[in-house]
Amino acid sequence: MLINPCPKHKLIRDSVRSFAETELAPIAAEIDRKAVFPREIIEKMRPLNFFGLQAPREFGGAALDSVSAAIVVEELSRVCAAIGLCVTVHNGVALYPFMKFAGKDQKNEYLPKLTSGEFIGAFSLTEANAGSDSASVETTAVKRNNEYVLNGTKIFVTNGGVCDIALIFALTGFEPGKPQSSVFIVESKSPGFLRGELEDLCGMRANPVSSLFLEDCCVPEQNVLGNIGDGMKIGLATLDNGRIGVAAQALGIAQGAYEAAVKYAKERQQFKKPIASLQTIQNYIADMATEITAGRLLLYRACSLKDGGAPFGCEASMAKLYCSTVASKVTSLAVQIHGGYGYSKEYDVERYFRDAKVTEIYEGTSEIQRMVIARTILSQLTF
Repeated sequence: MLINPCPKHKLIRDSVRSFAETELAPIAAEIDRKAVFPREIIEKMRPLNFFGLQAPREFGGAALDSVSAAIVVEELSRVCAAIGLCVTVHNGVALYPFMKFAGKDQKNEYLPKLTSGEFIGAFSLTEANAGSDSASVETTAVKRNNEYVLNGTKIFVTNGGVCDIALIFALTGFEPGKPQSSVFIVESKSPGFLRGELEDLCGMRANPVSSLFLEDCCVPEQNVLGNIGDGMKIGLATLDNGRIGVAAQALGIAQGAYEAAVKYAKERQQFKKPIASLQTIQNYIADMATEITAGRLLLYRACSLKDGGAPFGCEASMAKLYCSTVASKVTSLAVQIHGGYGYSKEYDVERYFRDAKVTEIYEGTSEIQRMVIARTILSQLTF
């Protein structure tokens, strides 16, 4: 039930699937159980351009179209969602803002390191009182001579435990009802940049999610991304792009669970015949396949709009909303098809089930996606 729009996309899917099956499948359950980030696998991924999917070739990137990049994330997540998460966050919300908003010197300084995977990137917006409400960021950045001094705490930072660069959103000015935020490029080696302990999460356990603490962290003024006051603009554009990646990740999780369920249904015998012969199981499989295919079409539509230079924020939200819902539904059905075994860590569907839920939460909850979609539609209608 895969859609391969052209030979190039099929080749990319086949090559990434081969890598994932060979390198990730043997360790996926173990790194989930131990919550370990597999640095040795990351080193193998670096020369394959997994960390520069859409970056220009002049900076060492693969310059892939958006459908190709989504396929990469999907195929990695089909086997190990935590590694898919590392790759999509790095490319979608850490590297992408550099390509779109960085100045020439910033691109020359950081893009080669990011595209090669020498530096792992993170996107740091969420705070204890600022999740979906990005306007409530409390981290501050105060100008002092030719630098900014940052103070604040970021939470639930994907790649936070291993990032070499974090894009930090901070207040640089405030008028009642009109907070001014800006984005700062902060290297992890900067004095005053501290990491919290890794979060003990339900799913995506092999991704090092942590808090980041900024304690009088000094950042050169040339490390402002874009212009002072561009925080909201950069944040919204970046999240639009990041939602495509999360949709691809959710789709990959659903695909992996679906394939495992179909295989199990053909092998599992009950009443002296495979359970795949039972109408209820067939109905489950039909629903799973249909919804995965529908999600993939929504995802590729958002990718095509992006590559065509058209507005794609609403379609990215649609894809993220639908694919994350599909991931939760399909993984739940996969567990149900496996019966009691589906609730055992001996089977991959248990891990898929845990990994799926968070795709409905990060990069904007499903409720936020509905709000984005509705606002876009209503702004286009006249009564």
